[in-house]
Amino acid sequence: MEEKGLQVQDCKVTKGIIGAIIGDIVGSRFEWDNYRATDFEFAHEECFFTDDSVMTIAVAEWLMAKDMKYTNRYIYDHAGDDLAPILREWGLRYPNAGYGGMFYFWIFSRDTNMHKPYNSYGNGSGMRVSPVGFYARSLKEALKLAEESAEVTHNHPEGIKGAQTIASAIYLARMGKSKQEIKEYIEDEFDYDLSRTCDEIRPDYCFNETCQGCCPEAIIAFLESDDYESAVRLAVSLGGDSDTIACMTGSIAAAFYGVPDELVAKFLPYLSDEMRTVLDNFEKMLADRQKRSFGVIME
Repeated sequence: MEEKGLQVQDCKVTKGIIGAIIGDIVGSRFEWDNYRATDFEFAHEECFFTDDSVMTIAVAEWLMAKDMKYTNRYIYDHAGDDLAPILREWGLRYPNAGYGGMFYFWIFSRDTNMHKPYNSYGNGSGMRVSPVGFYARSLKEALKLAEESAEVTHNHPEGIKGAQTIASAIYLARMGKSKQEIKEYIEDEFDYDLSRTCDEIRPDYCFNETCQGCCPEAIIAFLESDDYESAVRLAVSLGGDSDTIACMTGSIAAAFYGVPDELVAKFLPYLSDEMRTVLDNFEKMLADRQKRSFGVIME
């Protein structure tokens, strides 16, 4: 088992939110027909992106809108950086992506009084947060932005905690922390039980859409993995809300291992053109942001 994340130069990989999106796509066909093993076809014609990918893209666009306060490199439809209307706009573009009941109502209700946080602790806050983990320059910033990304809908303490857990795991993986260091931080800071194994979880694990019933399992699948693909396979094999668990696991695994370029090429065609454009621009913004952090902006 790898104890340190691979460096980008070690192999041809991509480290970014594509890892979350691939996890979502791979898990999509198993959400309502769980397969509790790892020997399945990874990229299948019946796979598709779900609300996990749509909302991940929306959060990426939100972070780019925030970045516009500091640079004019990226031009978007949004003049401000308020997340709520960005989430709703992307939801309206993809109305059949499989949103949960309360979130669906939050997106599509014409009553503006309903466009408020609804105290959710569902796993929607964890599934969409991965851009924060890749954007943050510090653990403190990752935790703050994760809270902001959650609280527009998932303002229950467990909803915020779920988002912060996934975002901090991604950030720590990016920083080259070992799996043991990531595990200890999550257990100490968020009181999640990460002592179980996938083999112990799998037999009795039921469909659970809460953060507290999904985020620990997603992290455990990452901790047991040997590479990006094995992490997603383990996540799917647990059953339950397979696309969301695999989305969260895939986001951490992407930060730790990177995603092989051949997988990126295989799964990008599942996305719409506008989703691929945001994905590409987000990665460019992250590269520019890193240069700015070192004071080396190059035109």
